[in-house]
Amino acid sequence: MTVLSHDRLCAEIAAQTDLLRPLIKGADLTAPVPSCPGWNVGQLLRHLGGGQRWAAEIVRTRATGPLPDDHFRDLSPYAHEAPAALGPWLTEGAGLLADTLRAAGPDAEVWTPVPGGTAAFFARRFTHETVVHRADATLALGAEFALAEDVALDALDEWMELGALPMHFEVHPRMRELPGPGRTIHLHATDAGPDTAAEWVVDLTGEVIAWRRAHEKAAVAVRAPLAELLLLVYRRRPAHGEGVEVLGDARLLDFWLDRVPFG
Repeated sequence: MTVLSHDRLCAEIAAQTDLLRPLIKGADLTAPVPSCPGWNVGQLLRHLGGGQRWAAEIVRTRATGPLPDDHFRDLSPYAHEAPAALGPWLTEGAGLLADTLRAAGPDAEVWTPVPGGTAAFFARRFTHETVVHRADATLALGAEFALAEDVALDALDEWMELGALPMHFEVHPRMRELPGPGRTIHLHATDAGPDTAAEWVVDLTGEVIAWRRAHEKAAVAVRAPLAELLLLVYRRRPAHGEGVEVLGDARLLDFWLDRVPFG
């Protein structure tokens, strides 16, 4: 269950995209993106904008199956993008997706790549897809990434929900190695207010991956600012980097992150 309303998610898709425009103005878009090996910044943003348009078309047409996505997977034509052209194109695509989602409403039935089958999936997924790729571009260009607390909370909740889907055991067989006795991970946001409940427990002791918002003792605990925790689980920041405190079984943390492919 998202902590953000459908309208807020639609607004965030546009808002998070708009934050990219001043970032890329005058920037060298051929700069490599370390968190997305093989892509430069221009290619990354073409992937993002192409994905937003793809989702808009799925929702607009009430598609009952996946639509072709080669246009934002093959990024070889976009090696030398210009900020003056890319900025307006990004804004247009984000606005198209946001408007399409608003018009459809969260309960519109559409194909989704995971169980659920409503437009609500695309509103939430592309809010956080945009957030994380904004982080990719921001870090690649040497700027500082910041994110509103409620958006970061929902992004972490969504990552937990999608990463725990049992279907991943079939798609990614290495995830079957995760369950085991005593395997629990606690994430604690150090900069969140006391009423925010910005703590998560990942429980690998059963047959499937489980998670909950909770303050509990675990085999390994990770303490970091909320946005840094988000970047850590998405593997945009190292688990043992500056500002991250790891207490307990650090090998379990590395083992978990290595075998959770989502993101």
